[in-house]
Amino acid sequence: MKTNHVSGTSWLLIALMILLLTIFQQQPAVAVPISDSSSPIPAAAMKLVQFCVDPKVGLDAQAVATLVDYVLESKSIKESDLPKIKEAPGAYYEFDTRINFSSFMQYSYNNQIPSALTSPASLRYSLWTGLKGELQNMPSSWKLVPPAGKPVIIYGLQHDGITPDLTTGVYYEYDLKKTFILLNHKGRQVLISISKQIDLSDVGKKGVILGNDEDWNYYYSGVPGSAKTGLGWVKAYIYDFFSVGIHVESGSSPATVRSGYFQWLRAGWSGINFVQTSHIIKGMKRNAKNSKTILESPKLPAPKEIVSTYQRLSALPKNDLMERYSALQQARQSLAVSSGKIDAKEIKKPESWANTPKEQIIEELMLEYFKITLGKSSLLGKKVVLGDN
Repeated sequence: MKTNHVSGTSWLLIALMILLLTIFQQQPAVAVPISDSSSPIPAAAMKLVQFCVDPKVGLDAQAVATLVDYVLESKSIKESDLPKIKEAPGAYYEFDTRINFSSFMQYSYNNQIPSALTSPASLRYSLWTGLKGELQNMPSSWKLVPPAGKPVIIYGLQHDGITPDLTTGVYYEYDLKKTFILLNHKGRQVLISISKQIDLSDVGKKGVILGNDEDWNYYYSGVPGSAKTGLGWVKAYIYDFFSVGIHVESGSSPATVRSGYFQWLRAGWSGINFVQTSHIIKGMKRNAKNSKTILESPKLPAPKEIVSTYQRLSALPKNDLMERYSALQQARQSLAVSSGKIDAKEIKKPESWANTPKEQIIEELMLEYFKITLGKSSLLGKKVVLGDN
């Protein structure tokens, strides 16, 4: 009887161990958060940044899949810290836009629709130059990639001027190395936009948000420093910026594009970084809010209408464009003075913007046209922007 009791107890313990092992095996593995330095997600993003810097390393297909799958994952929280890389803090943010993928590409990545039109609270202007010796212009239309098709890859250089920062009011200009990759991932169209800053930015200058940020009116002083009290003396720079943006078809009813951004930023003065992760997320939310407002607007004009306006302005001689641009600059200054943001003695003379590149003038005038078409208040009337009678 004693032997049988021991044998029965042993079998009971064995059965219990088997049951526990089965339960543990069925539990999903706890994913490492992307804020952890051991997470494969930031490492995958950096492989794409390296590909942007040096295409000879080759495109890492596994890194692409890792990032796209992560963006498509269902999440209760849409933002996260990222591990610090190259002394730069990082952050992730994602959002959905109700638009089909083809339309998203037509509006957001078109060589005749300025990028500032879909990012007006973030970009003052953005000039694509392409790589020297290579004919890789930004397309005016993209052909979608079939399931077995090869990725379409475009390399280039871009010069960006950004709007005043929400925290400091400082605005910058800088050069980026850019890579765009259009591909098909498990039957979904995906556009990957990779950016890596080249050298330092220019010195940050005093800028002012005029009224509500969503009005897209900004004053650009051209004077180094910050308009924020106590920071007028700073000589700030963006030391480094690198990012990977993933835009992927994520729904069909309604049509939806999910955008996930992995960004790192190091900026400040005297060589010291003053950027915090919360600042990066705040900036991405600012861009997302305005981009969604535009792309989901029932008043959004057709791409061909925007392109037609762009071509119309591009055909004007420089002196005609300068006359309209001067009116825009003077309107900005008047608003800045009347709102108490600057003193009347700070008003600049027309010759101070005489050397503004033609492409930049066109992009800034295009934003005023865009405001009018979307039903927003413009600093200029349609007649001044387009020369309509």
